[in-house]
Amino acid sequence: MNFHGTVTIDAPRQKVWQYLTDPEKVTECAPGLESVEVITPNEKFRAVASVGFGAVKVKFTVDAEWVELDPPNRAGMKIQGKAPGSGVTGTSEMSLSDAAGGATLLTWSADITIIGAIASLAARLMGVVTKTLTNTFFECVRKKIEAK
Repeated sequence: MNFHGTVTIDAPRQKVWQYLTDPEKVTECAPGLESVEVITPNEKFRAVASVGFGAVKVKFTVDAEWVELDPPNRAGMKIQGKAPGSGVTGTSEMSLSDAAGGATLLTWSADITIIGAIASLAARLMGVVTKTLTNTFFECVRKKIEAK
């Protein structure tokens, strides 16, 4: 599954960067997040989250690693995780650029693959659910950054 989007955040790029690259902060907005553990600061963290695909609810444990950090311009991440009988891998990228009035334009993309029982049970719902979750996440991020 491939997802992408843009969000304009009414805050300077450095402030947006600091929020989006801090696992403790950014996970405040992650729907279904149960826990986050920083393994190596500015490099690796682990998250546990529950996601529902219709009647199917799954708890994923995901390891995330920054593979590119170019402050405050670009970042890339890879993830790998598992749930009972299933797995998830993926990459995501974000780029930040200046927007009108001192705002920041966040451009993001993610390429996620889910395999196993969840993929076969919830294949029709994954795209819709993931889109809803990402919209909720980025709206929360925007509000949190702009409020500070």
